[in-house]
Amino acid sequence: MGKAQQDKIDSNLQVHEDKPIGYQLVVDDFYRRLSQVCNHGPEKAVHKHRERGKLLARERIDILVDPGTPFLELSTFAAYDQYDNSFPSAGIVTGLGVVKGRECMIVANDATVKGGTYIKETIRKHVRAQEIALKNKLPCIYLVDSGGIFLPQQANVFPDRFDFGRVFFNQAKLSAEGIPQMAIVMGSCTAGGAYVPAMCDETIIVKGQGTIFIGGPPLVKAATGEEVSAEELGGGDVHTSISGVADHLAEDDANAIKICRSIVDKLPMASKQDIEIKKALAPGFPAENIYSYLATDLKKPIPVHKIIDHLVDDSDFQEFKGSYGKTLITGFARLKGMPIGIVGNQSFLTAEAARKGAHFIQLCNQRQIPLLFLQNITGFIVGKKYEHEGIARDGAKLINAVANSVVPKITLVIGGSFGAGNYAMAGRAYDPDFLFMWPHSRIAVMGGEQASGVLQTIGKNGSEDSLVEQFEHESTAYYSSSRLWDDGIIDPAETRDILALAFTVTLNQPKRNPHYGVFRM
Repeated sequence: MGKAQQDKIDSNLQVHEDKPIGYQLVVDDFYRRLSQVCNHGPEKAVHKHRERGKLLARERIDILVDPGTPFLELSTFAAYDQYDNSFPSAGIVTGLGVVKGRECMIVANDATVKGGTYIKETIRKHVRAQEIALKNKLPCIYLVDSGGIFLPQQANVFPDRFDFGRVFFNQAKLSAEGIPQMAIVMGSCTAGGAYVPAMCDETIIVKGQGTIFIGGPPLVKAATGEEVSAEELGGGDVHTSISGVADHLAEDDANAIKICRSIVDKLPMASKQDIEIKKALAPGFPAENIYSYLATDLKKPIPVHKIIDHLVDDSDFQEFKGSYGKTLITGFARLKGMPIGIVGNQSFLTAEAARKGAHFIQLCNQRQIPLLFLQNITGFIVGKKYEHEGIARDGAKLINAVANSVVPKITLVIGGSFGAGNYAMAGRAYDPDFLFMWPHSRIAVMGGEQASGVLQTIGKNGSEDSLVEQFEHESTAYYSSSRLWDDGIIDPAETRDILALAFTVTLNQPKRNPHYGVFRM
């Protein structure tokens, strides 16, 4: 892993080693798992990679981004606990970094993981990075070192709408939007993967290491009988002096990254939304104190006001409709100087809470204030009384408001995310700009005990214990992140910094005027 990432993990493990109590156990477990998925491929593959004089994927990123600036890695747990854990981080590193003062999306293949080949989660991760770049007008830098599709999984990664071809489709869309794309070819770039550098604005290739070809030497020999080396077929000299597929020839990884930084330095700076940003003020509480309000037992309430106190500037939260619809907390604050509107669950959603949420979201859209959703939700309130009062109609108002919101929105799952409450609170299906989870959080259609009770009530046979066990396993944050239902699991104590960086990126989006459909009254 990169030095910055390793230092961060080591620091957290060391600091917390002597006090494994309460929620600290959850945090320690998170960093141990993070260390596992950030260690790249097998030792043999890492050694072979280094023998060739190549840097590891996260090391490349460390020297690409500006010194002293953070790199927000996304979807680090992709493919975790799948494929016998042979694809750590799905063999690709993606994230937000600052290069020459410009916010960029960085996509780096990890050649130590099955030669940097693509499985389903690798593609989803790559495509998700491009979607974020497209929406937020971010230059893309591809650090290419990949053998293309992982052939044993070809049926799961090749033919469908959001499979491998979507990567190149997105490159064309990014280009049409005038969003710069640069590729550094640092290793193999084979078959469909050859189009990544070919579709970029500018491409750098490392001499003696980088190769680009539609069909590699084995395929050429099988198809034509011609014997040719990889370097003769598509090496750096070929593509910078004969084919013109690449534009710059680099001596090694470090030199290639230096050239890339120089290219980025000449790009125009992105213009941001004209929004009042004041001087950032620290919250009134130490970041790690947030752990004392969290527990792995989601039946215990999480005091949303206390969570907000640890996230916002000066712990100053102007609550909206504080005495009405109290199961939903709404209000205004600043996050590192930026104005935000906060929508946080204090319990299940009632009709009053749903109406209050819809009203507040309309206010934020009218005032062009970004939204932060804090999810800890069991769903909407149920029962004869509430159905007769029209809970479905009032819930629909909130869902309509969330779906048609035009301001940037970020969702953070701080506890449970169950049922239709997931939708109403800007779950993945409602296109939040980013969605993060805390390590103890859970996401499912309902809790395991509830699911078992429902099936028993309607007379379905089955093992109650096995169903509860299934729901417990499939609802964890790690299960979610492995399948890219979110953009990453984050340490609660680092949430303020991560949210601030993510919101800053969303300010690259153009302002849009709100427009709603029919609200059933």
